[in-house]
Amino acid sequence: MTAVAPAPFRQLLLVSRPLSWINTAFPFAAAYLLTTGRIDVTFVVGTVFFLIPYNLAMYGINDVFDYESDLRNPRKGGAEGALLDRSSHRRTLIAAVVTTVPFVIYLVAVGSPLSWLVLAVSLFAVVAYSVKGLRFKEIPFLDSVTSSTHFVSPALYGLVLAGAVFTPGLWLVLLAFFLWGIGSHAFGAVQDVVPDREGGISSVATAIGAAATVRLAIAAWALAGVAMLFTPWPGPLAAVLALPYIATAAPFWSVPDERASEANRGWRRFLWINYACGFLVTLLLILYASLR
Repeated sequence: MTAVAPAPFRQLLLVSRPLSWINTAFPFAAAYLLTTGRIDVTFVVGTVFFLIPYNLAMYGINDVFDYESDLRNPRKGGAEGALLDRSSHRRTLIAAVVTTVPFVIYLVAVGSPLSWLVLAVSLFAVVAYSVKGLRFKEIPFLDSVTSSTHFVSPALYGLVLAGAVFTPGLWLVLLAFFLWGIGSHAFGAVQDVVPDREGGISSVATAIGAAATVRLAIAAWALAGVAMLFTPWPGPLAAVLALPYIATAAPFWSVPDERASEANRGWRRFLWINYACGFLVTLLLILYASLR
């Protein structure tokens, strides 16, 4: 007989967005491994932390504090976001703390003051995005910046923890990654313009409208591609990876606010494009490592 995971565990798994785990674990793992050239305990601990606990904290806190607006959002209740029953809120927050703290204690113990600062900023961004009193997700433009920090900070943390030398080329890679994150958040916000406005929630998309936000996302991705052109070889090859994202968003260039939900078609393609581009980035990183 096949064992069935208990409902609370399945719910926490859904809350952590398994489809997005790699988006935070891979940047840390790649940054740390390429800098140190070794797989050690710290590599494993950091990768596991950014794979599951970090995402449970990030998305769990978001789902708890977004409960009222999520009730109005037809996208919630699946891979694009859990719709938590009120009775699960306390359990979710406790699970986020319990799974996060042991990893943070270890990472602080093996890190430097600078790595502590980067990790603190990363965790602050996770909390500040959603909790009452901060709610950066409801401050237009800061919402996209904070969301991008969620994905770029694991890479920056991995570099600092591993003692990387920050060259102009490395800063450009991080800038390109940050611009990618801004564009990705902005495009993701487009589909929620109507439910967000009905729920009284502000975002970059509710502030400037669906069409302008799509154009902002495309501009951010294009700038990310341009930034990669000025990185050391084989970095410029990654510039072409901006094109699939731009092509996915382009059909919604002039989408009116009342039809903003149609951008969900592009967002679903975006999720799969991430995997394809992630595979290609991995190949480029292998090529980079072989040329060192």
